[in-house]
Formats: sequence, structure tokens, C-alpha cells
Amino acid sequence: MKYNFDEIVDRSRNRSAKYDEAGKKFGSQDVIPLWIADMDFKTAQPVIDALKARAEEGIWGYTSRPDSYYEAVCGWQKRRNGWDIDKSMISFNLGVVPALSSMVYVFTEPGDKVLIQTPVYSEFYDVTESWGREVVESPLKEQDGRWAIDFEDFEEKAKEAKIFFLCSPHNPLGIVWTREELERMCNICIANNVLIVSDEIHSDLVFHGKKHIPTATLSPEIATHVISCISGTKTFNLAGLQASATIFPNQKLKARFDKFWFNLDIHRNNAFSTIAMEVAFNEGEEWLEQLLGYIGRNFEFIKDYCAANIPQVKPNVPDATYLVWLDCRGLGMGNEELRSFMIHKAGLGLNEGWSFGRSLSGFMRLNAACPRPVLEKAMEQLKHAVDERNA
Repeated sequence: MKYNFDEIVDRSRNRSAKYDEAGKKFGSQDVIPLWIADMDFKTAQPVIDALKARAEEGIWGYTSRPDSYYEAVCGWQKRRNGWDIDKSMISFNLGVVPALSSMVYVFTEPGDKVLIQTPVYSEFYDVTESWGREVVESPLKEQDGRWAIDFEDFEEKAKEAKIFFLCSPHNPLGIVWTREELERMCNICIANNVLIVSDEIHSDLVFHGKKHIPTATLSPEIATHVISCISGTKTFNLAGLQASATIFPNQKLKARFDKFWFNLDIHRNNAFSTIAMEVAFNEGEEWLEQLLGYIGRNFEFIKDYCAANIPQVKPNVPDATYLVWLDCRGLGMGNEELRSFMIHKAGLGLNEGWSFGRSLSGFMRLNAACPRPVLEKAMEQLKHAVDERNA
């Protein structure tokens, strides 16, 4: 079927964090919210139909996970990425971020260090520091809008770390790492006995002919050192249903992880997420291919609009995710001034760049997964605000 991604869905009554929490985050409800990483699009129709049918059953008790649930996860990864997953190595979790947090607690001790590559989404900081562990930053190098790994720095920092959080594809920069880059990072970690935790939640949202490579498929040796975190929640806009899969290299690590969650008595999906994930992976591909085309055109619109109308703002065109990294340094503002400008002058609710890298200044992150009319209005408001400031 043909999906209409131009449809503007009123989310003011569906308890959306993106909209309902905007006032708390920005100090104003009078912003176009383009921050938190979910989409303003309805999910695939087969998922909607399956959830309607489940709702009509009227009984939503304790819910089992049949083999078909795991087979859907494995089938999706096999079709999309050529990854053969042993389903006995899959653990359920509420989400990728809870999985990352629990791994910090389970596989490190207080005072241990977790290696991250900045700028990277702020939860990498949060889940590390909340458990009394220390973040070690290996900043990516930027030149003319292109960001790359500083391997000399990465190798030096890896000597200190117990875990490396790899963001693949990368949020917020939209980088799809090459095989060579992944292998080099992993081999450095293995040489330093660093556990590799690969966050691949954006792996289905890839553009421009790029190809995501699951870290655990690089080689049999590398696979023995990698824990992979995947989900359909970003892909199909289902984050509110809370479900993810964590794939382990061996039963020993899996058992330690599972024990943590069993001790919290968290080991089941809710009654709707099992259905949603299974149907999405089995029947959602048509929707996803149309979505990717639409978001890709949104990227081009933002790039062309800024080049023609707001040259002081330079957006990247990401190869993955639906998140656009805005280089606003041409506006000549400090971080707090830039934040205030976006909220109170442009009327935009964006993520501040310094939350992704604490030493950064002059960047913002924009969520482009919204209908084009919304994006057009946002860009017009930004242009108007910049023009007024220049005048």
C-alpha cells in the first residue's frame, strides 16, 4: 500500500513525551518539537491492524514470548544484514538504553571506565555516571563538516577502559562505519581486553547506498567480544511499547545479564509489544522502504534550504538515523545564547549539541522524521529569526 507521510497527526492527546514534555525541557510549549528521537509518522498498517485485534481480545494478562517472536528478530537480521543469529543467545530487554545501563552495572565495578566517542547521544554519559563509573571520551575529529575517528587517541583511551560503547550507526552524526573502521576499533579493544557493546538501534535507517555491518559479523574472533543491542522501536516508531533484543557471544555473559533483570522481575514483554515487534519484522518492510525515501528527501530539503536561505547554519546530510546535526557556529553564539535563540526567537525545540559532547559549542540536533509541511514551517521560522538577528 501507499503510505502518506505528509499527514500531520495530532499528538497532543496521545501522551507523547516529545510534545507533552516540551514545556519542561524548553521552558515553553510554543516550539515546534524536533528533539527526542521518535517519529511523527504512523507505523506500518499491519502493525496497527495487529494491535487493534489484540486490543479487541480484551484480556492482557502476563504475556509469553513464543518462538515466532525470536524467529522474527532473526529473520529480519538475516534478510536485512545477512546476520545469522543464534536465538538461544538473545535476551529480552525493555529497551536499548536500559540494556546499556544494566551492562555498566553488571560488567564493571565502581570507578571503572567506559569509553565513548563524542559527540554521541547523552545516554552514554548518563548510564555510565549514574552507576558511579567514569566516562572516557575519545572525541571524533572534525574537518570541513566531516567527522572521523582519531585512532591514535582511541587506542590510548582503550587502555583505560573496561567497556567500549560503540554507536553504530552513529547518533547524532549519522555515520555508517566502514568494515575497516569497525575492525580497527574492535581489534584495539580486544588487544586491551575491552568488552565491546554495540548499540545498533538505528541500523535499519540507512541511506545513500550505504550498508550497515553488524559488529558481531566482522569475524568469528571479534564476535566473541561483542554484545549487540538491537530493536524495532526506532525503525517502526514503537518506542512507547518498550522492547529490545540483546545478543550475547556466550551463555556466561548472557546469564549474568539475565540474572540482573530476573532479580527485578523484569523478564516479559507487555501484552502489545510482542505482537508489534513480530508483525513489524515480518510485514513492515514495505512501509520502511517508503519511509526511507521520504526521510531522505527531508534531508535534501534541509540542506538546500539552509544553503539558499541560512548559510550560517550548515546541516550534515546523515547516512543513517533521521537526525540532522546542525553546525550553527556561523551564528557566532555561545551555547546558552544559541539554545535561547532557537527556543525564543526561532520557536524550535532542538537538542543542544553540548549534551552529546560536553566540550562542544555551536551545534544543535534536529529530528527530521516529521511531515514535510512541519519541516518547512520550522525552516521558515529559523530563517526569519536569523534574518531579524542580522538586521
